Amino acid sequence: MFRIVRFLRADMDYSALIEKKRARWVELERLMAEPDFFQDARRAGELLQEHKRCAKLLDGWKELQSVSQQIRENEVIAASGDEEMALLATEELPGLQNRLVELESAVQYALLPRDETEDRDALVEIRAGTGGDEASLFAGDLTRMYQRFAEEKGWKVELMETSPSEVGGFREVVFRVSGEEVFRALKYESGVHRVQRVPSTETQGRIHTSTATVAVMPEAEEVDVELRAEDLHIQATRSGGPGGQHVNTTDSAVQVTHLPTGIMVKCQDGRSQHKNKEKALTILRSKLLEARQREEAQKYSEHRRSLIGSGGREEKIRTYNFPQNRVTDHRVGLTSHFLEGVMNGKLDEFVAELQKADMEERLKEAGLKEG
Repeated sequence: MFRIVRFLRADMDYSALIEKKRARWVELERLMAEPDFFQDARRAGELLQEHKRCAKLLDGWKELQSVSQQIRENEVIAASGDEEMALLATEELPGLQNRLVELESAVQYALLPRDETEDRDALVEIRAGTGGDEASLFAGDLTRMYQRFAEEKGWKVELMETSPSEVGGFREVVFRVSGEEVFRALKYESGVHRVQRVPSTETQGRIHTSTATVAVMPEAEEVDVELRAEDLHIQATRSGGPGGQHVNTTDSAVQVTHLPTGIMVKCQDGRSQHKNKEKALTILRSKLLEARQREEAQKYSEHRRSLIGSGGREEKIRTYNFPQNRVTDHRVGLTSHFLEGVMNGKLDEFVAELQKADMEERLKEAGLKEG
């Protein structure tokens, strides 16, 4: 009961915050009813998303109050002299208390200032690290893992650029994931992923350790990053490397270099230079936005970055140990012995734990939770 009482009697006036959200919801309703609401498609989309979030928060707050009232009533009945009713009321209490804790977290999270990129689609870049062919196979395994996770969420996956290896994996692959709150779920995947297993080429049964680097970037829009013509060097090149007959026989590859930063992107999977140029510029914008966000992340507290990680590409975040059927996330100390399921896209447990840890720190920073 301590967590329930602490929430309902917190120093922060949640009712006042809720009323502000309610007033904003009324304002959004008025704006959405205006005849020229959809004239600016971008603004309309943003307001519709905000309206959806406000409605979800208000519904959650209403249910929270209802569950709180039910708990109080059940506690009175449980203390009464009616043994049969007291037993029923007591049996219901654990479920009601668990639901209240869930609602508490949902409401608190909804009250937090939102990161501007949380609702965006994401670009996922996976690169083979140390370990040679085995590292490229692991990069392929991670690609399939995220594709299956996306399928379970009802998201769409589009390959942007691939650099296959000779053994069937990837030296590098970039794909876009689009859907609802994609970046919010995937943003914690950035970092070094380590695999421990016996490679198929190993004749003596020795366990090898290999790595792959994952970078999850919010898809950047043109208003986020200005790409000036004088800052770009765009070059058409011959496609090459394994990956299919079309890739090997055309000159449609495009390489774009951002001169101020030296960031280079090459796309060759599309059937035309125009398509490859579009994809390369999309990836470049997202890389530049990611770099800017990493600079801003340095302003965060050291405690928060040590808890959930900085999202840096150099940070080892997770180990996949095949002999022990174990997956461990080193940031939150979570271990699962369902490795096969994880590799088949069952990532919800890890995503939920990482979001929870992130939320706890953000609530403290926003003054919505005691330290």
